[in-house]
Amino acid sequence: MKKEIVSKIIISLFVSAISLSAAFAQSLSSSEAAALLKKTDSTTAFSGTDFTANYSLVQEKPGQGKSVNTAIMYRRDDASSYTILITGPESDRGKGYVQFDQNIWFYDPADRQFVFSSSKEKLQGTNATTADFTPQHYTEKYKIKSAVREKLGSLKCVVFDLAAKVDDVNYPSVKLWVTEDDGLIRKKEDYSLSGQLLRTTAIPSYQKYTGHSVPDKMLIVDNLRGKKINNRMQYEQTQITISNVSFAKQSNTVYTKKYVEMMSSK
Repeated sequence: MKKEIVSKIIISLFVSAISLSAAFAQSLSSSEAAALLKKTDSTTAFSGTDFTANYSLVQEKPGQGKSVNTAIMYRRDDASSYTILITGPESDRGKGYVQFDQNIWFYDPADRQFVFSSSKEKLQGTNATTADFTPQHYTEKYKIKSAVREKLGSLKCVVFDLAAKVDDVNYPSVKLWVTEDDGLIRKKEDYSLSGQLLRTTAIPSYQKYTGHSVPDKMLIVDNLRGKKINNRMQYEQTQITISNVSFAKQSNTVYTKKYVEMMSSK
């Protein structure tokens, strides 16, 4: 798909006017909403298998141009484990993240040490965090304030308004646009406790595999970090492309500090 076409699809997810028919704009029952949100959680996890993919993160800062980061990610969702190896730029090659036993560690080959990290920390200074690439737990961590059928462009979605019911969340309030037929997240808005919009994420398309759906591209916009250029407000954004997807079983060693250290020296 040509770049301009992809950009148009992504932009449409943000700015397309919501045209609702009276028949379609209706609230879901509490049981319907709960079932769909649970299904949505399941679409973000890959149970019974490992997951490997290459990630390209192109960050654009208004007036400053673009920067590119690349990484390879290994996930074993059944064990809540993952490893992220930074492969570019060359100056950052060898850095990595590893999660196991509910702890996240960051490794910098410059000082050859691991330090505690957090799912809230920016990945390589981009607008993404490691939490954007791991399973979501909305049913467990959020309560449904409302769930209404709504169109997002041509997509028939359910819009969830969610409020955190535990402290262990990155954002106290979230809005999700989920396609009702498959439970896939198409758009997400993250809010502060005061109701300020912090980030907007669009996922225009998915790669389909047997039993799994993986985002093809994601666009994350930081609604707090921006600059006026030619009297128009422009925000920092990171476009993520996911490729070379595999569900092959990996060695247990992949999800260890030892593996991150070993790969950083190659």
